[in-house]
Amino acid sequence: MEDAEENSMFETSHVLGALLASSPLLARAWDRCAAAAAMGAASSGFAHGDGGGDGGTVYVAFSGLQAALSVARPAVASGADVFAPVGLAGDATGARAFPQLAAAEPDAAAAGERVAVQALALRCFLKLCGSPEFQMLLNQIQGKAVVFTGHSLGGAIAALVALHYLCISSLSSPCSPSPPVLCVTFGSPLIGNGALSRAILRERWGGNFCNVVSQHDVVPRLLFCPLDAIPVRVIIGMQLQQWPGHTHNTGVMTTRVVDAEQDGLRQLIQAHVRTVAMEQKLVDPESRGGSPYRPFGAYVLCSPEGAVCVDNSTAAVQMLYATFAACYARGNTTSLEAAHSCYGDLVLKMPQNLLLKRRPHAMDVLASMSNSNYDAGISLAMEASGIGSEAMEATTTRYWLKASKRAGRSPSLNCAGLSTRLGRITPCRAQVEWYKASFDGDMGYYDAFKQRRSPKKFNMADMCRIKLGQFWDGVLAMLDNSQLPHDFHRRAKWVNAARFYQLLVEPLDIADYHRKNFHKTRGGYITHGRDSRYVGAAYTICSCLVSELTEIYTSQV
Repeated sequence: MEDAEENSMFETSHVLGALLASSPLLARAWDRCAAAAAMGAASSGFAHGDGGGDGGTVYVAFSGLQAALSVARPAVASGADVFAPVGLAGDATGARAFPQLAAAEPDAAAAGERVAVQALALRCFLKLCGSPEFQMLLNQIQGKAVVFTGHSLGGAIAALVALHYLCISSLSSPCSPSPPVLCVTFGSPLIGNGALSRAILRERWGGNFCNVVSQHDVVPRLLFCPLDAIPVRVIIGMQLQQWPGHTHNTGVMTTRVVDAEQDGLRQLIQAHVRTVAMEQKLVDPESRGGSPYRPFGAYVLCSPEGAVCVDNSTAAVQMLYATFAACYARGNTTSLEAAHSCYGDLVLKMPQNLLLKRRPHAMDVLASMSNSNYDAGISLAMEASGIGSEAMEATTTRYWLKASKRAGRSPSLNCAGLSTRLGRITPCRAQVEWYKASFDGDMGYYDAFKQRRSPKKFNMADMCRIKLGQFWDGVLAMLDNSQLPHDFHRRAKWVNAARFYQLLVEPLDIADYHRKNFHKTRGGYITHGRDSRYVGAAYTICSCLVSELTEIYTSQV
């Protein structure tokens, strides 16, 4: 059974990558990115139009040129000045643009980390958001399928635009599913910390983001480094190189990076991405490395051999390191500028290469015959991402892929096991329901429990009350320890079960508190007696607490 699941996962990651590579989606998105880059510094910063056969899908591409120019003109000391994370909760304008993300509760597993995004991308987004052209665009695309896209810094802006659009759409229609939105970025730098990644997962927006990364592009990996070690002019220079008019009328000197600087930057990035990947150890996936930034959404790791799609942030970090290290271990001499601007060639050539796709090496086939298709699935994924079986990183990458699969699916398996336990505890809930029904026609089950009417019935209801409380305490402990899926609190089954439990059982807890006269010796129930399962973390499961009902019961003595 486990082998079947793992085979399915790796076949799916390979097939999804091949599907994206062979579909017109990436090519159309890149064409729109090229159009946005060609518009120049005096433009609105984005270009939009239909996808040419996508059934009315609107493509909106954002240019990072203005973002690069805003940094290139003044003298900037270090990357910490440009790429410092900005907390959304502490920024009034950012909080209005991303209300759900700004209001996200800090994660206990991450020492109270709040949602934060990259300063440069946020500043450029907010400037864009205030323009009449952008507001007109939002009105035009309302209700339509839309693909936001961008290359380099434009990709970071596109991701923030997509998040803003998802936020405002969910606020206007809170009970409706997410709008048909996809954000496709090419070589985009990271834009948010681990808290942002988890908040996006809790909102169920992870599937709306697709990040295309080539195996030797430094920009998507650059912000894994300590921010004060990042050479700002390198990333800005590579952005300006994409603009056909960068040689005139900007007043900005753009120089190419010499070979010695390129090697130093590659070594810096490789060392720090490796550190982040190793710190994860697949046990505590939220690393505390030198940089706060972490990936979110699906990552499409591209090479001339094809593409692999991974949607687990742990696997994304590991593959970003492995593909980069394997590429330069082979003595790759591609310049940083060429590596960052290669996406046009990649999206054009990948479909052709898929038709001529090589089969796994003979040794891999023999290994799979002696073991299982599992190893063959991993070999296909590694080959498509540019990691050959002879690469030094191959053995480690195999381990990472297998372990990240286990780490990625454990919350779902925990949830499945919890569902089984919920079924086993259901008779206790039924017993309390029966107790309630037996007194509803007389004095009510609250007063009956408080006065301990019918001791046999009381003892049975009290035992079931305690068992149910222990079950939900266990659920909340797993939630606090990140052992359950990020969107657990939005799953209708658990929301309904939590709400029903509270409506049914908390009146008995209140009655028990008053029956023992704790309201006199300890103080009011709300302040001194209410269990933590009804407040705090419980609120994330049951979003509509029955505060009015609680006040009615607690007012009775």
